[in-house]
Amino acid sequence: MNINAAQFKAKCLKLIDEVAATRNPLIITKRGKPLAKLVPIEDQKLPPLFGYMKGTGQILGDIVNVPHDAWAAETGEEDHLYTATPAKKKAAK
Repeated sequence: MNINAAQFKAKCLKLIDEVAATRNPLIITKRGKPLAKLVPIEDQKLPPLFGYMKGTGQILGDIVNVPHDAWAAETGEEDHLYTATPAKKKAAK
């Protein structure tokens, strides 16, 4: 649908509501030359912040009585990784 700029100015709010309801774009012309296009906004619904992953997880095994595996920090098997490194020498000026 095309409309003259002067007619658009007079009926602006009504035409905006019409475009939103019908979802059809409106081309605004001046002296028969298209200048602007009024289009409806696409629905951009974002997923809800909470609960959008509901039902996607799965529990495998017993989550209450978990077997205790000793960590490397408890057993000391990785202590060699945390030994102090020699300090770097400062360059002479």
